[in-house]
Amino acid sequence: MSAERTGAQIMCEALIREGVDVMFGIPGGAIMPFYHAMWEYRDRLRHVLCRHEQGAGHAAEGYARATGRPGVCVATSGPGATNLVTPIANAWMDSTPLVAITGQVSSLVLGKDAFQETDITGITMPITKHNYLVKRAEELPYVFREAFHLARTGRPGPVLIDVTKDAQQTRTVPEWEVTLDLPGYCPPTVPDRTALRAAATLLARARKPLIMAGHGVIIAGATEELRALAERTGIPVITTLHGIGAFPQHHPLSLGMPGMHGWVHVNRAIQECDVLLNVGARFDDRVTGKASTFAPHARVIHIDIAPCEIGKNVKVMVPIIGDAREALRGMLDEMPARDADGWLAHIRSMQAVHQCRQAYLRRPDTDELMPHDVYAALNRALTDRGGYRVVTDVGQHQMWAAQLLDWRRPRTHITSGGAGTMGFAVPAAMGVAIAHPHETVWAIVGDGGFQMTNQELATIAQERIPNVKVAIINNGYLGMVRQWQELFEGRRYSGTPLSGPGFARLAEAYDLRAFTVERADEVDDAIAAAWDHQGSTVVDFRVEREANVFPIVPQGRSIGEMITEAPQAVGA
Repeated sequence: MSAERTGAQIMCEALIREGVDVMFGIPGGAIMPFYHAMWEYRDRLRHVLCRHEQGAGHAAEGYARATGRPGVCVATSGPGATNLVTPIANAWMDSTPLVAITGQVSSLVLGKDAFQETDITGITMPITKHNYLVKRAEELPYVFREAFHLARTGRPGPVLIDVTKDAQQTRTVPEWEVTLDLPGYCPPTVPDRTALRAAATLLARARKPLIMAGHGVIIAGATEELRALAERTGIPVITTLHGIGAFPQHHPLSLGMPGMHGWVHVNRAIQECDVLLNVGARFDDRVTGKASTFAPHARVIHIDIAPCEIGKNVKVMVPIIGDAREALRGMLDEMPARDADGWLAHIRSMQAVHQCRQAYLRRPDTDELMPHDVYAALNRALTDRGGYRVVTDVGQHQMWAAQLLDWRRPRTHITSGGAGTMGFAVPAAMGVAIAHPHETVWAIVGDGGFQMTNQELATIAQERIPNVKVAIINNGYLGMVRQWQELFEGRRYSGTPLSGPGFARLAEAYDLRAFTVERADEVDDAIAAAWDHQGSTVVDFRVEREANVFPIVPQGRSIGEMITEAPQAVGA
């Protein structure tokens, strides 16, 4: 029989029972009993003291995205809890398994506007799979078991557990043998065989089929099944931003990324295809552009574990609800071999015409350090060395990374997609680095996003995390917003010119190695030096200020209406 424990001790033991070995957080008054108990479990539970709760949440996200296991973040009540709202929303949009634990004021003063009282369960209700306000220590074993089950199953996502201070302090004998009772929660896993046969028939008869691979392929661990289906059928594969890594980009059937910043040949292939198999992507507006004009000739097959995604944005002919791995295995059983060489050759001919026109795929006649100089050198290093993961922030640098780096493995490309959260990369890279201490983790950030969470360099230094390498694509602007102002707002750069400190000196103040790079011939050496340094590093790449990301699809337009050059170059 279990011995009597405080609620806080039960929380620690529940985490250990769920396989948690690290969590990210900041203590405060309402969560202090949990931190007091944590000391007894410090040999089994590592706590990483972050510098801001947002950083703690993003670090937990990075850990989760790199491992597939729920990440855990901790905060106190009031402002501590509200600082977690951004990473919780980010995890919600990106289907990241996250368990956020917050302290709450004593149940005796709930609802009385006590010091640092905030209704965090009410605030986060729209952006969590479920949340809990726990007022009794006896409830904790069941709540923690259910919370982790919800976070990791079905379509993964964030769950919040808010525990009052008195529930953490109360002593009770925990009942660990609990049975989950979730009659309304039955995520489908096994897809309907009739739907699989219908999908296989459509693909077998298609003349211009495409496979679109999304994040769901990676979540389900279905990359081998995806590759087997593509190779059996010869169907070309496109990967969404979150699907990057689901299908190796050096594969002959790989086309690249679709959507707002996708390649011209990929978007045109979508607009021409007659059958589109979507595996684990949600038809986000950044992929579809104007949804009514997306893939106008295609009969759509959509595999997704979340029934609410089917038909939400794009009309679907064959819905397949279930786990992506199980669905692809079922389709392999039903799908005969076929030949799509003529269709693939047609797409490659479009690629040969359009992709070579991209300005940053060739070196311009300038002394300025161009962003693509950095990506070309980094890509060479990644290819030659291996053993890496890349975390990107949000903005131009994010799109350049998606376009210009060769992605070959799942969970090596980690970014903020649905919420587009600037400040994500540095703390998320820290979480990835802790999850994979023997791999090199590159955080690619803009100078804008870096300044939102760069205080987590202090955490990296204090925790002696050796394998985070931060590459700042520093153009002195909020670059993506500036690009939109240039292209669509008459070059009215309102609120986008951006100053900052000497980033190398800032990193050195945290006792991290740092480099400043201003010339193209310095890039390779700086990347090599950062990689070889036995500690975390920061490299400030001071690039040409008004380089743009192309192609770009204007907001609300069809993905067939791409801009591939600055307007003055085409007379627009």
